[in-house]
Amino acid sequence: MPSPITTPAGNRSGWLVAADIGGTFTDIIALGPDARVVPVKVLSTPPDFGTGVINGAVEALSAASAHATEVVGVLHATTVATNAILERQGAKTALVTTKGFRDVLEIGRLRRPLLYDLSWKKPDPLVKRRNRHELSQRIASDGTVLEAIEGAELEALAKQLVEDGIESVAVCLINSHVSPEEERMVADKLRGMLPSLYVTASVDISPEQGEFERTSTAAVNSYVGPLVHVYINELSDSLRNQEITAPFSIMQSSGGLLDAQAVSEKPVQIIESGPAAGVIAVQKLAQLLQLDNVVAFDMGGTTAKASLIENGRPFVASDYEVGGGMNITRSMGKGAGYTIRVPSIDIAEVGAGGGSIINVDAAGAMKVGPQSAGSRPGPACYGNGGAQPTLTDANVVLGYLNPESIAGGRVEISPDLAVRALEPVAREVNKEVLEAARGAYEIAVSNMTSAVKAVTSERGRDPRDSVMVAFGGAGPLYGASLARELGINTVIVPVHTGLFSSLGLLVADTEYQVVAPYTSQLQDLTALIHQFETLEAEAFDGLGSSESADTKIERLLDMRYRGQRFELRIPMPEGQIDANTLAESFARFHAEHLKTYGRKSGDELVEIVNVRVRISIPNPVSIDQALALPLMEANAVETRLCRFDTEIETPVIRRAHLGMKPKAGPLVVEDMDSTTLVPPGAVAHLDKYNNIIINWDINGVAE
Repeated sequence: MPSPITTPAGNRSGWLVAADIGGTFTDIIALGPDARVVPVKVLSTPPDFGTGVINGAVEALSAASAHATEVVGVLHATTVATNAILERQGAKTALVTTKGFRDVLEIGRLRRPLLYDLSWKKPDPLVKRRNRHELSQRIASDGTVLEAIEGAELEALAKQLVEDGIESVAVCLINSHVSPEEERMVADKLRGMLPSLYVTASVDISPEQGEFERTSTAAVNSYVGPLVHVYINELSDSLRNQEITAPFSIMQSSGGLLDAQAVSEKPVQIIESGPAAGVIAVQKLAQLLQLDNVVAFDMGGTTAKASLIENGRPFVASDYEVGGGMNITRSMGKGAGYTIRVPSIDIAEVGAGGGSIINVDAAGAMKVGPQSAGSRPGPACYGNGGAQPTLTDANVVLGYLNPESIAGGRVEISPDLAVRALEPVAREVNKEVLEAARGAYEIAVSNMTSAVKAVTSERGRDPRDSVMVAFGGAGPLYGASLARELGINTVIVPVHTGLFSSLGLLVADTEYQVVAPYTSQLQDLTALIHQFETLEAEAFDGLGSSESADTKIERLLDMRYRGQRFELRIPMPEGQIDANTLAESFARFHAEHLKTYGRKSGDELVEIVNVRVRISIPNPVSIDQALALPLMEANAVETRLCRFDTEIETPVIRRAHLGMKPKAGPLVVEDMDSTTLVPPGAVAHLDKYNNIIINWDINGVAE
């Protein structure tokens, strides 16, 4: 059990340090007890990403004139688990399963993400077939043990694992979700015989029906587990070496913080750590501005991501995939990556970031991404040896980015190198360099519409009913154009947009979730109440905390109609569970099913598949503390020649030049951590929190 949780943000006598690692930059925000914010942006340091975190934290504290001993909390979003899968650098993993189920990982759900792409190749399983072992045991669907495991069989298995040099093991027995004791016994005995082995029992990670999803989740957890464990320990040691001994928490894919040591036991929970932090920041901003429906659009150096916040809450995916390229497929279109079934904010992703490489395919068409130049060597204009043209190079050529430096002067820019990199592409498509650069910009916008549609129209939601919040290092450059493409009228560019995921860490709640299959009769309220009470006790134990006045308990039901395989996650009404709250849950399910799929049925066809409990400890830090900041001094207004449909001499201003009265585009607004583009036809102004509000000037009200 983890040590008792004291929400780091709750102690306002010192500094909080939030660090988010991206593909190109590592973003740090230090928040002082007087609500002073110190932002720092440093280049990421692959493969040792922890070095970038330490460098940024030291620099932020130095800029704040604060000592390391004044830090009361370190909050972190990391890509270490994701990178281990993408680069296939995880542990040598074995799978232990029931006889006859050795090939579940390869069989999967027999789906293809692109039905007519004959060149598509399914990714190789993380566990090779020779490292998948079967046990002569069987649990029936009702939990009855039909054939027990023999000790001699486990001893022989342990010997084989040693001979094969196995570093990590995933244990997943058929039907273990209804009778977990057998599987936990196997895992415990393997830990006892092989103490150095990292062992995952699937029922401790994803105790749900669906042997493929449970097996895949356990395999991913074991594959990344040793690496994440080492990373957390080494980063903790490095922080201590800098005299930072404060509590260390990590963002989960579900959008809640959890103690780092607890995370190391279930590292599969942090696969979408960084993107989730950004969505939480948007959620808190939406609550502050009293916005119901918001599209969160996050564009960084490698990818662009979209998520939908509806009625103040982000959508949570029942399962998702990692390591199979861009994640925009839903339902029957899955199968490109490794399936994971743990709570995760539903985030769609495409390969369009500032570092995305521009190329021409065999048919002579220009393409953008998904390959990226990353932080090393980076875009050609950085002058670090990169020669391939990227979106950042195109933005420099178009005049959208400062031709001298970006990231607060940290990265010098060479326009000549950007032009030189784009010239071969321009020749191949028979265009001038400026035309080719603008074409790349528009292709990227088109690509990114698929990410937004994946979380809106494919869910039965009209994106035109939402406001867009654009953030990330490159998001504000593309947000207004993307919104126009989707029919969204308003775009919000928040303060610290280039470090917004780090800001999300500062305002996120501490959270723990548990789930269990529901096996009782549908209307058995006594059984349902007992199961929720059991899960609540388990969740409090996982948090290392007890119920208090500040604690928030949410009960959720995974529901479907009989014969369906896909469930909808429905929050139960607050308060005592009784016939009325259950009836209201059914009504919510019918309404959600109608909105998502366009039809609904009667109560008699409803099934409860899983019951869930989410316990959170609210964060006392509010997002307005970080938004209501002094602006950078407004220097003299300059102009720069920018290419839109035509070339236009465009004002280049600071955020401080904007006021409450709308200014007409085109405008280029330069901040330390990002650049905002207000295209011709759009208008921009500041709200009281210094957010940039971009609207399409329908009525001609701008100055």
